[in-house]
Amino acid sequence: MFLHNKRLQYTVRVAQPNPGLANLLLEQFGGAQGELAAASRYFTQALAEDDPGRKDLLMDIATEELSHLEIIGSIIVMLNKGAKGRMAEGVEQEGELYRSLNGNGNDSHITSLLYGAGSPLTNSAGVPWTAAYIDTIGEPTADMRSNIAAEARAKIVYERLMNVTDDPGVKEALGFLMTREIAHQLSFEKALHSIQPNFPQGKLPGMPEFTNVYFNMSQGTESMRGPWNQGDDWEFVESPTPAVDGGDGLATVQLDSADEALLENMKMRTMSDPNSEPVTGADLGSGAQAKPGL
Repeated sequence: MFLHNKRLQYTVRVAQPNPGLANLLLEQFGGAQGELAAASRYFTQALAEDDPGRKDLLMDIATEELSHLEIIGSIIVMLNKGAKGRMAEGVEQEGELYRSLNGNGNDSHITSLLYGAGSPLTNSAGVPWTAAYIDTIGEPTADMRSNIAAEARAKIVYERLMNVTDDPGVKEALGFLMTREIAHQLSFEKALHSIQPNFPQGKLPGMPEFTNVYFNMSQGTESMRGPWNQGDDWEFVESPTPAVDGGDGLATVQLDSADEALLENMKMRTMSDPNSEPVTGADLGSGAQAKPGL
């Protein structure tokens, strides 16, 4: 059961309207790294979680992400307040109105202003929110790593948004949201490492002959070596040749005699003649003439 508290988790203080900034903030409202994507990811994971501790963790953070969605949405609406009236009431001439809105960097063709200066579920380029942003796989050792990465990406977006505004109240609220991304990363890290072992993900081990092999697939200048491909943990294989399993590297399938005969008939029927020089529609359209003897 969800209950809505009419007061925000963090106070929103916007110094003055700025529709260009509002448009950029849509990235954290309806974008891939935004709060709705995070809330949806953790909520759906929580519903399927059998571990009571992780279930509480995911549901708590999902609910908090919804409160962050409310904060971002409220900032967007406040930033659009001045432009909302001008656009709705048409108090300026067309060119003047467009310049007053576009002059703040609001260069997207689809903006929240066209939605009545609200908070549409789009990113800053006007692309609608999609459930494709949710990358849950249903295996906690994989999902927790994905959650950590999602929180890290969201933190980076908040940092960049803070760098494009001088509004002290907006910057402070964004700083709070950025900080909560750090806290969530820490919680997900602890939850991940509370599962032991947690690598490799899932149940099945890797093939031992390939698990600790690094294939150098780059040619040209000498490849860099580091802890990712050298040391006792790694066998470094230079320019591997097919097939590394010792086979011939060809794809084969076992067919019964009936299927094999049918496929052979189709192969013969559709075989190309490499010695032909056919006149095609493209040749005729370009004025090319048939060669003698054709």
